[in-house]
Amino acid sequence: MSPLEGIVRVVADSDLDGLMAAAVLKASKPEIEVHFAHPALLRSGNLDYLIDRQTAICDLPFHKDCGLYLDHHLTNRPTSEEEREFEKSGGICHWRDTPSAARAAYDLMKHDLDLSHLEGVMPIVDALDSGGISLEEFMEDGPIIRLSRSLSLSDPEHMQEVMQQFASGMQLDTILESHKSRLEELKTEREIMTDMVRERTKIIDELAICDLSETGHRSNGYLVTALAGVDAIACCVIHGYMDGSIEDVNRPALGASFYANSFRDEANPYDLSILATLLDKTGGGHANACGCRIQPSDGSNRRLIQGDKESNLEKWLETWSNRNTKMMR
Repeated sequence: MSPLEGIVRVVADSDLDGLMAAAVLKASKPEIEVHFAHPALLRSGNLDYLIDRQTAICDLPFHKDCGLYLDHHLTNRPTSEEEREFEKSGGICHWRDTPSAARAAYDLMKHDLDLSHLEGVMPIVDALDSGGISLEEFMEDGPIIRLSRSLSLSDPEHMQEVMQQFASGMQLDTILESHKSRLEELKTEREIMTDMVRERTKIIDELAICDLSETGHRSNGYLVTALAGVDAIACCVIHGYMDGSIEDVNRPALGASFYANSFRDEANPYDLSILATLLDKTGGGHANACGCRIQPSDGSNRRLIQGDKESNLEKWLETWSNRNTKMMR
């Protein structure tokens, strides 16, 4: 029986990895509808109305009510007991220790259909999601890296178009050519972001802290660590708005992302997800790449106020200062 038997919709993360995982499932079953979302939306229960045994979840936290669960994040992995109960009640769990969720989806479906048109893009998806991009590749800022930056919940039509292109069997070169003008604009934006990141980054105890909050801009860890250089073991990127909301893609909630510096010769020995889950129970991700929302400093559920961001950062830095005893993998 196909793992997509009875599946009518997919809920996937809104990055390139989530999109490619959804594209693989869409290629396997074209009538499936695809919804893109953010992990915090799923964890908060905002997507419960979409999730039942006819739903596949890709590259997002585990939800016991879905029908197919497909992911690779360590902090999202269901416990053995959760997995047993899930499968006993009819769910299919396809959590795999792969470089990307797209790779897990590809491996799941590659024997059922021809996915040869994805062979060119899959290694880059794997590398981008697992920190395998070299400094030279990143600084070159090629079209696939720019395509990954073009994906955003604030432009759902673009995300659906790109996903459908990959699902339909369109060749990679043709897809990139169809978005040529957008990708050229992103090349210019990268130059602007480089200046902004330089201005807003400071290194404290080998942690590069880039505060982009209240600017409306985001940056991945690659740009921050590329500019910080070998002086940074990892980085913390703060983004969003103090009065933002996880439901508002144009004014997102204040949050932070943690990334290992994958451009260093030495592998990162620390589990950064400890920082992402230190204050936010809905935080998580990989040991090398993860995120969370800024929390009220008094532990309550009140709205954020001035000082909460600084309080969160102080607690992360305190844990980071004890990383050799508290964060070793």
